[in-house]
Order: sequence, then C-alpha cells, then structure tokens
Amino acid sequence: METERSSPHTSCEMRNDSEQLSSSVDSSGFFNGASNDVVSFNTSATVVACDAEKVPVTPEWWMSKYLPSYSAARMFKFSNPNSYNWANNLLAGLAILFYGYDQGVMSQVNLNEDYLKLMGIYPTTGNSRNLAALGGIVSVYYGGSLVGALLGGSIADRSGRITAIILGVIISIIGAIFQASAMNITWMCCARVVTGLGVGAIDAVIPVWSSEVSPHQARGGFLAIEFFLNISGLSLAYWIEIFASMNHNQVMAWRTPLALQVVFLLAILAALVPFFPESPRWLAKAGRVSEARTVLQATRKDGVEAELSAIVRSVMHDQQHAENNSYLRMLFPRTKSQRELQWRVVLSVWLQIMQELVGIGVITGAGFSQGEVKLLAGFNNLSYMFSVLFAVFTLDRFGRRSTMVWGAAGMGLLLLIGGILDKYAQAGGPNQRAYGAGVVAMTFLYTGTFGATWLVTPWLYPTELFPTYVRAKGGAWSVVGWSIGNGIVTMITPFLFQAIGYGVLLLLFSLNIFVIPFIIFMYPETSGRPLEQIDDFFSNATSWNVFTASKQIREQGFTNHQWTRKYHGGIEQSPMVQVRRDVDAERHGWANKLRRCASDAGLM
Repeated sequence: METERSSPHTSCEMRNDSEQLSSSVDSSGFFNGASNDVVSFNTSATVVACDAEKVPVTPEWWMSKYLPSYSAARMFKFSNPNSYNWANNLLAGLAILFYGYDQGVMSQVNLNEDYLKLMGIYPTTGNSRNLAALGGIVSVYYGGSLVGALLGGSIADRSGRITAIILGVIISIIGAIFQASAMNITWMCCARVVTGLGVGAIDAVIPVWSSEVSPHQARGGFLAIEFFLNISGLSLAYWIEIFASMNHNQVMAWRTPLALQVVFLLAILAALVPFFPESPRWLAKAGRVSEARTVLQATRKDGVEAELSAIVRSVMHDQQHAENNSYLRMLFPRTKSQRELQWRVVLSVWLQIMQELVGIGVITGAGFSQGEVKLLAGFNNLSYMFSVLFAVFTLDRFGRRSTMVWGAAGMGLLLLIGGILDKYAQAGGPNQRAYGAGVVAMTFLYTGTFGATWLVTPWLYPTELFPTYVRAKGGAWSVVGWSIGNGIVTMITPFLFQAIGYGVLLLLFSLNIFVIPFIIFMYPETSGRPLEQIDDFFSNATSWNVFTASKQIREQGFTNHQWTRKYHGGIEQSPMVQVRRDVDAERHGWANKLRRCASDAGLM
C-alpha cells in the first residue's frame, strides 16, 4: 500500500493489471449509495490522475471556432471559494433577473393605448379578435423560447455552457432592440420570437451551469437566491412601467421599458460572462480535466480531488451512452438507457407544466379602481419577491417533494377562499370593497406561498435529474415544458376570466389538489445527493411509482434506497429498523400511523 501511495505509475499499473476489480468498483461501488460516498469521495489524487488519462479529448465541434467561448486565462480570481460561489450565483441571478424583467415588461405595455392602436388591436374590451391578437403577441414569445431552449441545450453540450449563455444574450439584445422599435403587429411578433429564442437559451443553460459550478450541499439555496432576483426583475419591470405610464408622452411610456432590457443584457455580455468559469463537469466531459480541477479549486473549500474523481468516473460511465445524446432518442427511446432518459424528460416537462397549472398568473382587483389595481399588483410583486427568500433556507433543509406538496396544498386552500370571496365581490353591494380586499389578501398570500415553494423547485429539479452528458439538453426539455405551460395559459386566461369570472380561482384550487398525487408518487427526492448519484434511481428501478421504485432499489442491496426522503449521507435505516417503527406506529394508533406514512413520503 505504501508503494501504491507514493508512485502514480505503480498505481496505474496495478489498476490495469486488475481491470476486473476496477470494473467491479466502478459499477457497484461508485453508483451504490453510501458506497458511492466511500469510493468517490475518499479517492486519492493518484486515482484521479489515472482516470483522467482515460478520458479522451472530445473533438471540437466545427462551429466552435466561430463562437465566443470560455477562457481559463480570463477567469476571475478570488481568494475565498465562498466569494467565488456568491459571484457565480449573482451572475446567474442577473441573467435570471433579465428573464423576470422580460416576462413582466409586457404586462403594462399591453394596457398602453398608443401601443394598442399602433398594433391595430384597439380596443380589446369586448372585441374577441383584438383580445386573441393581444394574447398571440404574448404567446409567440414562448414559441421562440421553446426553440431557443432546444438550440441552447445542444450548443451547451457541444461548445460549453458559457458559449450558449453568450449566444443567448446576443440574440436577446437583437430581439429587445426590435421590440423597442416595433411599428406594427408583425414587427412586434417577430421581435418577440427573436427575444424568446435568446431567453429560451439563457433559461435552459443558466440553471444547469449554476448547479454544476455550485457545491452540491447548497444547490437549492443558491438557485433560490437567483430566483429572488428573477422576481426582482418582474417587480422592477412593473414599477418602471407604472411610473412610465405617468408620462404624458404615451409613446415613450411603452418603448422605454422595452428598451431598458438592453441595459441588463449588455451588463451580462460585456462585464460578466466572459470572465466566469466554465462548468467543471463539461470541462471533464471535453477531456479538459486539468481545467476542471482549476475551477473546482477556485470554488471549493476542500475535497477537490475527491469530487473531481467522482466527476471523471461519471464522465467515463456516461461515454458508454454517448449515442443517447440526442433530443430524438431522449423522446423516442430504443434502448434501456434511452428509456431512462425519457423518464427524466417526462418528469421535467410535466413538472414545469404543473407549475403553470397551479395558477401563478392569477391576480384580481375586484372592487377597486384601475389605478388601485395597478398599485396593488405592484405591491403584490414586491411581497412575492421577498417570499422567495424563504426558499433559500427551506429547499435544502426540507427537500423538494415536501416543499412542493405542502406548497400546493396551501395555495389550493387560499385559492378556494379567494374564489368564494370573489363571487361576492363581483356581485356588488355595500360590502363589495370588503370582499375585494379579502380577494386581494388571498392573492398576496397565494403569490407569497408560490414564491416560497413552487417558483424555484421546477427549475432546480431538472438540473439534478440528468447525467452530465445530456444535462444541458435536460435543462432545455425543462424550458420546453415551461414554454408549453406558459403559452397555453397566456392564450386562454383572458377568455377564462370573461367566461367564468370567479370560477377561475375555484378551477385553480382544483388544479392545485390535482398536482399533489403526481409529486408524491412520481418524483424522487434529490435533495442532499451528489449529482453523480442520481443515476442510481433511474438505472435500477423500473416503476414510475417512487415508493415501488425505492423498494426495488432496496431489494438490489443499495444502501441509499429511500428516494422519497431527503438524503443525509451514510447508510440508511435497515429493513428491520423500519419494520420495528411500523409496529410501533400500529401500536400507538392511527395518528402515529398517519405521521409515519407522511414521514416515509418525505412530507415530515
């Protein structure tokens, strides 16, 4: 053993002479729960060096030489890894702040009379043709974001995450300029599509890049901070437009907020992105292991060689499935590994669609004047923004499943109460304003609950599901789900309010209850697990029911078999301990049994 430690060459030779043992460790140790912790997180630098020699340098994509890219020489230098991680996530937050601003900027533009007349869709009230055209202008953006996400994910896998982000920002700048200078509805629709292309690429890649650069213990908290900035952008857009609407020059009142998008984008493009690190996982996949080590040394306090070893081994494993790295095979699989990817795609897309089904687009101001409605919506956006800070402390502490289940239950209850109050608010009478105030209160509480629970998780979850070699494409599929959900909602919401009024809130109450079983039974808990460990679940389970899948994994001898609960590391409870707890629960009555079931589901 002394010789093995002191001589890298001897170590490599010993590994080559015992290939069968090495394969056994790679297949059962590295991808097996607590053993994974032992093998991959206590591996010496010698083993990393030997593994690195086996990672082939990926041939450069022919277009890469024409695209802007990451450079290790330009990378910022920080003395403290914590400072670097905060800087990385502030960059990601600024990009997502632009995404929030871009989402919110059209809300007041669509109310500007000069804009509506120039687009040829004035008035919208009582005119179904104009109302549909207004919804169409908003919705084509999501068609662009769908295509942009797929393109961005492909470029991120071929040329790197930083390259894809830079291209997304450049395209978004072009789209923003076209929007601010639009002279007719065709011009505006084309500009919205171009902007959507850029934003789709940014949205698909930024969460992936952020999760791969961040330490695995803090992925949820960091992404929550980024989405705090996302809602800050939404709120900023709304308040800028409120003040801009006070300008007597109604042309500038809608063109100025649209033009301000360029300010955020230029800051990201010129001052920030070129100087930040590439994803260490992508660098290792490209065969640039020494550069991956440099990034990890800059962003980790300790355990660099151990984490690099885990990444390199994961990359070597992933290269056996390189033929799966295609959108077509991820959606229409032929092999077992491709069916595993399809499973992840469905979970990612459906989770984003469910995020829209729970009804975040709802805001009403029953019983109030138009000016009061604007101010109330503006203050609601501010409270929504600060509610996201709760996710910073809860996502990694309580897990993804528990956060979404209790969030949907709470939002459903608030929407039910709001719908009942809205019925009386719309009926008129002396108490109309009081009922309207109740609806507004429920709306404030609803958006706050959404911000604390459902805003971040559907964006974080897909970045944890996919293996390195298709992680950017996985992020792209997530944006596809977001685009589909948003596109449908923005098209039908105006007609829903005209058709069923307060019934919209009651419909959304039922949809919140509808999504809960999907979260409980379909979605494995990823909190606390290294990204390289997630493959355990999908490679060794066949059932889409997460409880049955956990049982299947336990029967195969895996120690990290409780995929319904947050993983804390180490060896999970043995079957005998669980049987004893079940017997105790039976003995102490139905309340304890119910609590035990909730605990097993990761809800307590």
